[in-house]
Amino acid sequence: MILIGQYDSSFVRRVGIALKLYDMPFRHLPWSVFSDAHKIRPLNPLTRVPTLILDDEDVLVDSHLIIGYLESLVPVERSLWPAAEPDRHRALRVVGLATGLADKAVSLFYEQQLHELVSPVWVERCRGQISAALSVLDEDRAGRRSTNWFGNSIGHADIAVACAIRHVTESLHGVVAMQDYPALHAHCERLEAMPVFREISQPFIPPA
Repeated sequence: MILIGQYDSSFVRRVGIALKLYDMPFRHLPWSVFSDAHKIRPLNPLTRVPTLILDDEDVLVDSHLIIGYLESLVPVERSLWPAAEPDRHRALRVVGLATGLADKAVSLFYEQQLHELVSPVWVERCRGQISAALSVLDEDRAGRRSTNWFGNSIGHADIAVACAIRHVTESLHGVVAMQDYPALHAHCERLEAMPVFREISQPFIPPA
């Protein structure tokens, strides 16, 4: 398989980390949706990342769908989702909030950096959505005593949150003060120290 996209994208990074944790070999092409758009567009008409080229040359897009496909290839005991309810749907909720706030961070970055006329209403809306999601996630994580979000094994909830917060803090300087979210801060600090997170990593590079 070939994973396309830079690891400063939380969406690309969560797929790369999952591939490593699943022990699935893959090739990584760190193409930018800006400077390498001409390479991505023939494979993905949306010109978005992550884009995953499968071994049969079919192409998948969207991190949620890619993760779902990868999960279908591994035995149940290798799954990165909780096996039973209610933890399974609670993990989906955490991932939804994490990827949602990451999406809002991208939207806010583009609004502030790529638009000549910035909408104060849109900026405040995005900032409010990001901080509200972080508050809910911090409260949820603080109420859990397990090593990871849903037990002692790392899962998609842990990965999605850490990747999202890394992106938010690096791309939106001064927008998020992680000391306001101590449980999340500790969670992400521990995960970012793991070898797989250090390997599947890239400092944020603003689009050019």
